[in-house]
Amino acid sequence: MTHRFPNESASSSSTSMSSQKSETDDDRMIAMVLTEEYAKLDGAMAKRLTNLTSIPHVPRINTYFPTYSDATMDHYRLLDRLNQYGLCEVRVSGDGNCQFRALSDQLYRSPEHHKHVRKEIVKQLKECKSLYEGYVPMKYKHYCKKMKKSGEWGDHVTLQAAADKFAAKICLLTSFRDTCFVEIVPQYQAPQRGEVLCCIMSLSLCTISTFVTLCLDLLQCLTYTLLRQYDHFTFAQHIEIWLSFWSEVHYNSLYDARDLPDKYKPRKKHWILF
Repeated sequence: MTHRFPNESASSSSTSMSSQKSETDDDRMIAMVLTEEYAKLDGAMAKRLTNLTSIPHVPRINTYFPTYSDATMDHYRLLDRLNQYGLCEVRVSGDGNCQFRALSDQLYRSPEHHKHVRKEIVKQLKECKSLYEGYVPMKYKHYCKKMKKSGEWGDHVTLQAAADKFAAKICLLTSFRDTCFVEIVPQYQAPQRGEVLCCIMSLSLCTISTFVTLCLDLLQCLTYTLLRQYDHFTFAQHIEIWLSFWSEVHYNSLYDARDLPDKYKPRKKHWILF
C-alpha cells in the first residue's frame, strides 16, 4: 500500500524551487569568479609589459604586404619578444579570419565564435559610420560589405571598431622593427548628463517616425551610465585583449605563459616501460 501525505506535493514543489534558486545563485557566483579571474590574468600581463612604450594607434586598411624574406625576419623578431616577456601565443587558423578568431579567443576563450565577432564588428562599423569613414579610402558602404564576408582580412579599422564595440583595450605585441607595442583604446565615452537631458527634451519635439529611435538612444545612454556607476557587475569594464601581430599579415591570441588555459597546454607524454 502506498501512503500519500497531504503536503507531499507542496514539499516537492518547494524543494524544486529551492533547487532552481540554488543553481541560479551558483551560476551567478561562478560568473563573478570568472570575471575576477580574467581581470587578474589581464592585470598580470599588463604589469609585466608596463615599461613598454606604445605608439599612437591610427586606424587604417591593409595596404602593405611584406616580402617572404621580410616576413621571415619579422617572425623571428616577434618570437624573440614573446620569449623576452614570457608570453605564449595561441595560434589560430590563417584562413583570412585570424583577427576575428584571435579576438574570439580572448573574449570567449575559444576562436570558434569568430563569425559572431565579425558580425558585431561590422554592425559597429555600420551604426557608427562617422567614427571610421574618414580612415577608409574607398566607398564606405563597399568597405562594410567587403568586411562582412568570411575570409576577408581584418585591419586596423576593424580593430578600433572591436575596441569600441566590446569596450575593451586591445594590446598588440607586434613584429615592427621600431616599436613592439600598440594600444587601441575605446573611443566611446560615457554620455554626460546634459546629453541625456537633451535626448529627453527631444522626445517632446519629435515626430512619431523618430520617437522609437530617440527612445532607444535614451535607453542606451541611461544603460551605459548605470554600467559605469556599477562597473563591478559589468564584464566589459575589465576586458583587456592581448594579441600578437606578425608582419601585417597574421594575428594570434596572447597569454602570460604561466597562465595559459589548460586546454592549450601541451599534453604530457606517458611512457610505458617494459
